[in-house]
Amino acid sequence: MIVCAALVVPPTSTVFTPQELAHKLVALDYGNGTAYAGLQMLEGAMPRAAVTHCAGATSPAERFAGLLRATERIVVRGALVISVAAGKTIATFEQWCGKDAPVVRAMPNTPAAVGRGITAMVANAHVDAGQRALALALLAAVGEVVTLDDEALLDAVTAVSGSGPAYVFYLTECLAAAGRTAGLDEALAVQLARATVAGAGELMRQSGLPAEVLRQNVTSPKGTTQAALEVLMADDGLKPLLEKAVAAAQRRSRELGKG
Repeated sequence: MIVCAALVVPPTSTVFTPQELAHKLVALDYGNGTAYAGLQMLEGAMPRAAVTHCAGATSPAERFAGLLRATERIVVRGALVISVAAGKTIATFEQWCGKDAPVVRAMPNTPAAVGRGITAMVANAHVDAGQRALALALLAAVGEVVTLDDEALLDAVTAVSGSGPAYVFYLTECLAAAGRTAGLDEALAVQLARATVAGAGELMRQSGLPAEVLRQNVTSPKGTTQAALEVLMADDGLKPLLEKAVAAAQRRSRELGKG
């Protein structure tokens, strides 16, 4: 994941649809790691809209500083700044853009790349109704959007949904590895694990049922699933492990905000 990215949308921005802008922002934040420096021009649309990022620096702080240097020349008064820089607060952008700058801080996740992400956003007091609607439309182009009143909650959001896809991917790796240990060949174990995780997620999405109910529906008394869940739901099982993982991610998000 690219460490920092931001979208600057001046008041006269009419060049791109929300979908086009959103996919450009997601591509920068969750791209393939290709490093380039400075400013990316969007089909000559400057200064009406621009997406920038900085990759290739040796630390998050250096990358963020590079982002600010790269975008400084395109920020005009009244421009809406939308940031997906992990841990970087609204106050940081207000110091850079001016204390009256309209700033939206957002935290998307990687499923946005296929239109199935979820993004939490919080706006400062200078974002007007039209700019808020623009930010919502932009972020909704790649998935669900939730709005927050308290910026401090973004550290928890980062730990749950921002980093969450990695937890699911690692669960898939572990399930496949357990299948290999149980005697399956590697290709079959991977296929079963991937299809199971993806299918369970789709079932949860389409049914709208709570995860607890879906778990209970597949758990027969004294059956194989119950035997496995007794391990996963033990006092030292999956729940306390995930709580520790989320706490670690939340703590790191706070550290990034201070650095």
